[in-house]
Amino acid sequence: MDHVKARSVVVYSVLRLLAFLVPFGILMLFPLFREYYWLAAIFAALIGLSLSMLFLRRPLADVTAGLAQRRRASETSDEAVEDAATDER
Repeated sequence: MDHVKARSVVVYSVLRLLAFLVPFGILMLFPLFREYYWLAAIFAALIGLSLSMLFLRRPLADVTAGLAQRRRASETSDEAVEDAATDER
């Protein structure tokens, strides 16, 4: 089960990275942005953010669901540890 969660995190991370790198590469083809690379990076970040908000909702939902499930599992184990420590006294 952890393999599925790890896969969704990797897929989401790669897609987010591509949402930035592809527009950045395209913008760097223009002479103006070669000189002002920082401006190309800002525009690419804004474009990447917009693309990920529009198209990456499902991968983000998969990642957050996996994180929430992992958090719930760790909370129950913490309670069990606390109960066991209380019972020993």
